Amino acid sequence: MSAAAQGTSKAGHGDVASRKKKGPGALATAYLVIYNVVMTAGWLVIAVGLVRAYLARGSYHGLYYSIEKPLKFFQTGALLEILHCAVGIVPSSVVLTGFQVMSRVFLTWAVTHSVREVQSEDSVLLFVTAWTVTEIIRYSFYTFSLLNHLPYLIKWARYTFFIVLYPMGVSGELLTIYAALPYVQKTGLYSVTLPNKYNFSFDYYAFLILVMISYIPLFPQLYFHMIRQRKKVLGHTEDYSKVE
Repeated sequence: MSAAAQGTSKAGHGDVASRKKKGPGALATAYLVIYNVVMTAGWLVIAVGLVRAYLARGSYHGLYYSIEKPLKFFQTGALLEILHCAVGIVPSSVVLTGFQVMSRVFLTWAVTHSVREVQSEDSVLLFVTAWTVTEIIRYSFYTFSLLNHLPYLIKWARYTFFIVLYPMGVSGELLTIYAALPYVQKTGLYSVTLPNKYNFSFDYYAFLILVMISYIPLFPQLYFHMIRQRKKVLGHTEDYSKVE
């Protein structure tokens, strides 16, 4: 789903505690380090692209077009995280990882790419910004965790920034889908009407509404899961600091 939702236990990696119990082999670890370094670099490219475009234009409107290609490439590259879970080199849930990755790939291709009218919407920049900051932190976190040299600042950022980034990303996603609805209804995009030889119908407009409704039960679950994870991971450190 959104930005910090990716923070839950999304692909490719699993939590540090689980890895200590049964980590990936040397080759798998080397591959995962390379993968996470590349993904970190990719999202940094997107971040730099956004900043440069803003400085050049003096406006945040339409910044999506300046990072459209790298965004599609690196967000689609996250599909490998599902494979990582499926083959067992990371201990995360295939189902949860698949849901989180596919929801963002869906928004990237089936909504933002397919409905060009929404690409200039401010809501697109909202979720792209949230995704970008989240992914830079997340992939950095995984890289340093795999190398067993995790700076506290990165760990703190991973379990703190989501508090703002997750609602920000979800808001951007929902507003973008909402903005796409009139165009989808008007054009019949991806819809299949009867009669046809397969005797099958599909209303993409109604499907997008269902997607929006699905955020209602899912957002609180994922958000509060991260809140619990934050207390679990950072709680002991913060308590120790207070004692000192």
